[in-house]
Amino acid sequence: MNTRPSTLSTDGMVSSSHPAASVVGARVLADGGNAIDATLAMAAMTWLTLPGQCGIGGDAFAVIRDPDGHVQTIGGSGFGPDGADVDFYRDRGHTSIPLDGALGVAVPGAPAALAALHRSGATRSLVELWEPAARAAEKGLPCSAKTRSDIAEAVDAIARDPGLRAVYLPGGSLPHAGQQLPQADLARTIRTMATDPGWFYTGSFAEQAVAALARGGAPFSGEEWAATADALVAPSITMNYGGAVVHQTPLPTPGWMVLQQAALCDRSVGFTPWMSTTAIDRMARAARMSFEDRFARCGSDSDAWRSLLTEESIASARKKLDSGMLAPSAFDVHDGDTTSTVVVDSDGRAVSFIHSLAFTFGAKISVPGTGVVLNNRLGRGAYLIPGHPNSVQPRRRPLHTLNAWIVTDSENNLLHVGNTPGGDGQVQWNMQLLSHLIDHGLDPAEAVAAPRFTVFPGSDSDVVGLESELRCEDRIDPRTIDELERLGHRVRRQSSWGGGGSAQVISMDNDRGLMIGAADPRQEGIALSA
Repeated sequence: MNTRPSTLSTDGMVSSSHPAASVVGARVLADGGNAIDATLAMAAMTWLTLPGQCGIGGDAFAVIRDPDGHVQTIGGSGFGPDGADVDFYRDRGHTSIPLDGALGVAVPGAPAALAALHRSGATRSLVELWEPAARAAEKGLPCSAKTRSDIAEAVDAIARDPGLRAVYLPGGSLPHAGQQLPQADLARTIRTMATDPGWFYTGSFAEQAVAALARGGAPFSGEEWAATADALVAPSITMNYGGAVVHQTPLPTPGWMVLQQAALCDRSVGFTPWMSTTAIDRMARAARMSFEDRFARCGSDSDAWRSLLTEESIASARKKLDSGMLAPSAFDVHDGDTTSTVVVDSDGRAVSFIHSLAFTFGAKISVPGTGVVLNNRLGRGAYLIPGHPNSVQPRRRPLHTLNAWIVTDSENNLLHVGNTPGGDGQVQWNMQLLSHLIDHGLDPAEAVAAPRFTVFPGSDSDVVGLESELRCEDRIDPRTIDELERLGHRVRRQSSWGGGGSAQVISMDNDRGLMIGAADPRQEGIALSA
């Protein structure tokens, strides 16, 4: 696979995992919209271009940098049913929350996040920004190879849901690549929500959704839907790395895990050769430590993560890494199904945005007559471990895999904007991206295409207890992989581009006034100048 060079611009730039989404965002910028406008338009278009990865029924998070240097975050994730706790699931014979069906659903947070993002500085109405997606839904976008693969992966569950079956198994068969998939119900939903986003949480949509989930056995009251309408707006959480400042999303995201890894790798990885045994070993063991800390201590309504980022805790953790005192874990990582965008406009406003249904087509159920596919974030994210800080509990958001970041210098000048999908791979691959960009000066195209490695364990609820390993794309020097095995890593070799993810990066050359961007060649995305 040949990688494209980075895209260059002086007037604004977008990057996403699908050309149609990037084109919509670039058009918004070219027509005078800002980075927030472009992000909102791209988000809606990806509901059509990558329906297995994201949708109205999913969650979403963003980091926004204003032209004056102020950075804030917006989070959209929801609660499980008010009537469910650990005993509810265990009494029904479950040892983990089901991933398919109503019992795995959390209230979608994406609509709340998008409405809050719009209020944070958009210059165009949602009606205008989402109309291209509504028209595309009416007409039907051509089915991509990625979407066909996702449908094939979930075909049995899709066939059981009338709404999904009508769209994604036309005539009862898998669509062929290029076949148009019209979605009249979704087009109506997009237009209604653009006019009144609150309709999703307190209007007729919420009533329909709660009724459908109740028929599936999930004891939603409707009150948890109304409570999710308020997005989580907060300052970014930060850590210095390599002389720069990394801004990340707070709980329920694992943004703190990226910051912890950055603290454990700072003044270490940057002083070793790029993709060397020493660098990979350090980053892999730092990631493993973060997953162990997450599983042992963290929940979305706890501040335990803060103590893990104190100077004392970081110093103690560094000693363990330096001495090799880190036992192998026993969890696994799923790649997940997520997609993301990055945008920088001509004023220096930047948005890193990520949204997801959790696993492919989420819970694989839709709200009848709406075209909305519901997530399975509760099933993926919450545990059935009594007393655990991440056990399922009414009005407790499950811990998330999504996170997004922006990097500035110490004077708040923008340096980099990025993110990547990939389940529990995200916190690791984002750390790798930061090292590529900050430690080694790679340009965005080089950074997103760099060989990828992934620590398994992660902490998804359905895979706790599986054997630990380090997965490495085989473009990593074979001698390095051999040395990693000698250091005790159980290495699984992957194909050259089989590591997963779809990273997006835009970097700033502030001396020349340039934006430099690239999309991961592991998917079909592109970076475009405005």
